[in-house]
Amino acid sequence: MTSNSRVVVIGAGLAGVRLARRLGELGTPAVLVGDEEHRPYNRVLLAEVLAGRYSPEVIALPAPAELVRARATGIDRGARTVACADGTEIAYDTLVLATGSNPVLPPLRGLFTAAGEQHALPEGVHAFRTMDDCLGLSKEVRPGVRAVVIGGGLLGVSAARALAVRGAQVMLAQQSERLMERQLDPAASRLVRRHLTDLGVEVHTECRVRDVRCVGGAVRSVEMADGYALDADLVVLACGVAPRAGLAQIAGLDVRKGIVVDDELRTSDPHIRAIGDCAQHDGTVYGLATPALEQADALAELLAGNTEDAESPAARYTGTRSLTRLTLTGQSAFDLAAFGETEARPGDDVVQLTDATRGTYRKVVVRDDRLVGGVLVGELGTVGALARAWEGAEPLPDTGPLLHLLTNDGGS
Repeated sequence: MTSNSRVVVIGAGLAGVRLARRLGELGTPAVLVGDEEHRPYNRVLLAEVLAGRYSPEVIALPAPAELVRARATGIDRGARTVACADGTEIAYDTLVLATGSNPVLPPLRGLFTAAGEQHALPEGVHAFRTMDDCLGLSKEVRPGVRAVVIGGGLLGVSAARALAVRGAQVMLAQQSERLMERQLDPAASRLVRRHLTDLGVEVHTECRVRDVRCVGGAVRSVEMADGYALDADLVVLACGVAPRAGLAQIAGLDVRKGIVVDDELRTSDPHIRAIGDCAQHDGTVYGLATPALEQADALAELLAGNTEDAESPAARYTGTRSLTRLTLTGQSAFDLAAFGETEARPGDDVVQLTDATRGTYRKVVVRDDRLVGGVLVGELGTVGALARAWEGAEPLPDTGPLLHLLTNDGGS
């Protein structure tokens, strides 16, 4: 890639901002196009804004030199231009899609028509994905307000806790049998539930929501599949996210679960790359911050031409072994980390330490002398050493018992 090539990045989230900043540092300035009116911000910390711990300014990201506020509506691959909603066009030599993801809205009566078309969200019903979502919720939260959070994954747990900290009467409805079932084993999930319960959150698991009931355009209750109804002044939809790949689909790029990319983050068009939540690499859509940042760093090296030296290997993105971490700060702090396979298979070695009084839990799963997963709740002094052992996938030293993994912090 030549030094005067024009790089345009669509999406001003973590991945897009990281890429634009790294390219600037490497002498290849990029144009960043973002459609939110707010300064770029760290989406991971939105729950802390909702809880009142941080102001929006605190989670703002350092903006790159050239930031265009516009909504991209189309890509002309032949002319290499991006069309924007305001009628302007932006020319590119290399286009990077960092469009992120959209919240998944559950197919509930009250949100969709009989034909499956989505209504505008009723008053009091909020997704929880953007700064606008967060600020809209913040305006409506007050002590005693009845809030129902639909979804008990990482986002739902964070939202429920934030609302409870603000004094709301919170009910969390989770369809599966336990909270954060994708990341945590049953014991760790029980500790998360205990933490929420201690804050006054009423947790309902194995509970499918059927209907959002409104009066005069405003939510009044949430009805369960068994007919039980929860009174609600606020409803938060935290049912996961899906890659935001509409632009890529309209442009005719290869899109499956996400925008398909190779090890150089290249899409089916050699002039268009994709990173972050919208990208599907080697069959995987990560939807997490760490892979997005690693993809941005790898792509910055590639686009800046820092891989053409014959002495240095070409930069490639070969995947991320990502650790899920949830840190809930404040008076009632809560910290957890999970990585790899947290459920053991037959023949695996498992070591776990539980302190019910302090609410701490540590567990590791070892297979063929390799650490394949772990989950920690409470004191996370060992997480750094454990994560390094897992990421390296090297045989564990045969000195000392497995218990050493859980008690020697080795720096975190």
